[in-house]
Amino acid sequence: MRHREPNFGMLERRPYGDAVVTGYGTIFGRKVFVFSQDFTVFGGSLSEVFAEKICKVMDLAMKFGCPVIGINDSGGARIQEGVVSLAGYAEIFWRNVQSSGVIPQLSLVMGPCAGGAVYSPAMTDFVFMVEGTSYMFITGPDVVKTVTGEEVTFEELGGASTHASKSGVAHFISPDERACLEDARYLLSFLPQNNLDPPPYAEPSDSRDREEADLDTLIPDNPNKPYDMHDVLRRVVDDGDFLEVHEHWAENVVCGLARLGGHPVGLVGNQPRSLAGVLDIDSSVKAARFVRFCDAFNIPLITFVDVPGFLPGTQQEWGGIIRHGAKLLYAYAEATVPKLTVITRKAYGGAYDVMSSKHIRADFNFAWPTAEVAVMGPEGAVNIIFRKELDEADDPEARRAELIEDYRERFANPYSAAERGYVDEVIEPRRTRPVLIDALETALPKQEPRPRRKHGNIPL
Repeated sequence: MRHREPNFGMLERRPYGDAVVTGYGTIFGRKVFVFSQDFTVFGGSLSEVFAEKICKVMDLAMKFGCPVIGINDSGGARIQEGVVSLAGYAEIFWRNVQSSGVIPQLSLVMGPCAGGAVYSPAMTDFVFMVEGTSYMFITGPDVVKTVTGEEVTFEELGGASTHASKSGVAHFISPDERACLEDARYLLSFLPQNNLDPPPYAEPSDSRDREEADLDTLIPDNPNKPYDMHDVLRRVVDDGDFLEVHEHWAENVVCGLARLGGHPVGLVGNQPRSLAGVLDIDSSVKAARFVRFCDAFNIPLITFVDVPGFLPGTQQEWGGIIRHGAKLLYAYAEATVPKLTVITRKAYGGAYDVMSSKHIRADFNFAWPTAEVAVMGPEGAVNIIFRKELDEADDPEARRAELIEDYRERFANPYSAAERGYVDEVIEPRRTRPVLIDALETALPKQEPRPRRKHGNIPL
């Protein structure tokens, strides 16, 4: 196909292909469809033909049930073509939405993308960016300065590190383009071709019966002392191989893909090393989107819980923590894939309910002996329940310590929850891997009917 609008002195410059290369090929023997925008032709700007070529590839990917990968490097709409280029963008956006949850969509941002060029990647499943060469913004620094008076560089406004750590737009960042392509291939190794296929099983070299003695001593004796949830995840999954999603954004929750007994799984875990593992606005949104992606593509979910609650404060409340926290609750409750949960330490208050609890239909819930399932921590509970008694006590501090210890023995442990069936089994931490593999393979044939409806109304 060839550029077909000889307007504004472009008659002599009608390029073949018109700023985008499209086609299909294989990755690890599996068919994928690809388009790659060419910044050397009219700045990679989108025209009628440009859009038609991308739409054709996206239609074929949907028709044959294959992932689609977009390599983006575009200055936005081609001004010379006016509203025709805007119509082209809308056609691509429409296909992004129709493809969502049906075939995996990956966006590799390999250069500056501005204006309408950023919205298509934003609607795909994963966005990759390259340090130092990738930029995404609605309006560039010059327009920002004109409108707001704010001076900002390309990197500060929409660079890879900005979108990976501040906005959450980028799921992965790579040091160079070659690494970015490798990262995309690696991600695809965990994903099915489409929503009707199972995730690709790979025969594991790691023993399914492997126990990890280090897990028995990983949780500090002091319940307020942090540890790294990555240490738990890597000791449980096959070969310690874990692909983290949104590694630098909302670090108080960890999300990523791994294999367990050869089966791809999605992992979600509170991170005690960052904000003590509390749930806040960004972490709720991050985990909710990941949970919904895994559910859409038949990837089982395994949740590791160490959550003291939701982050308090005016900034969170005014920012809508209630609404955003509800997204994660909704995502877990809606998910019909196998859901396994391990409570490693704290599971307090409403955050316990949200993090794939038995009550929102997790299939198997396990707890380590160090788990504390309660409405709140012992200190806070005692201060509320026994406030009057402590005010009247001869030695309030001694009495408070005594009450805290009593509360901890009665409530801050996994056994009260296990007695009621909220926890299926209290397990030795070292046995986490074989127990999860057995539970996962038991739950894989799971079928969960749902009421007929067009779709739910997630609190966006």
